[in-house]
Amino acid sequence: MMDTPTLAVFKLASCDGCQLTVLDCEDELLTLAGRVRIAHFLEASSAVQPGPYDVALVEGSITTPADAERIRRIRAEARVLVAIGACATAGGIQALRNFGDVAEFASVVYARPDYIETLATSTAVADHVRVDFELRGCPIDRRQLLEVLTAFLAGRKPDLPDTSVCTECKRRGLTCVMVAEGTPCLGPVTHAGCGALCPAYRRGCFGCFGPMAKPNVAALLPRLRAAGMSDDDIDRVFHTFNAAAPGWSS
Repeated sequence: MMDTPTLAVFKLASCDGCQLTVLDCEDELLTLAGRVRIAHFLEASSAVQPGPYDVALVEGSITTPADAERIRRIRAEARVLVAIGACATAGGIQALRNFGDVAEFASVVYARPDYIETLATSTAVADHVRVDFELRGCPIDRRQLLEVLTAFLAGRKPDLPDTSVCTECKRRGLTCVMVAEGTPCLGPVTHAGCGALCPAYRRGCFGCFGPMAKPNVAALLPRLRAAGMSDDDIDRVFHTFNAAAPGWSS
């Protein structure tokens, strides 16, 4: 009889939102618990079992020397490593430090900045170790998470989209909020996976899933300006969840 596969969930620099998405799977998580052994998941249980692990989910970015060392240990103990969320896949909102002077920030925020050991940048997990899969989003989409885990159990490659949010709007039969209502929207350059959540509620996409493959940002800018966005507004909207993502530049 084969051993039950083991699952571990780890947190680095993050808000825990993606881990909460794992817990939010509820019934599916209970079913999954019958197929895998959850060996390490401090958000759910203080019981911890040592590696190696068949699958490790990692939330959060690398912001300290300790993070960099820890992710190398996790990679060594995981057969499959999945980076989950904008922090783990692009450095997250905390990657705004990449555009400034982190020493200056520390001197303003902390009474004793000499006690703070941090890196000048916030970087994705894949910048430090090999990653087998990435799940985008702030937070991740529960359907994509379940797809990756069930694909692992079935021994197949996960079926994850690599198109834009616009394709999801089309599949759902949604009217384009930018064309029909003049609402600024990052959907044409944003990676699919959320199910077009914001446009479904007549709001423009905020880009929380980061850039799609080869985003044509330059072509989108005139449309955003025509929708009433100033250059400062445009700069701000591209510097949120995935500020440091490659190809994500206004």
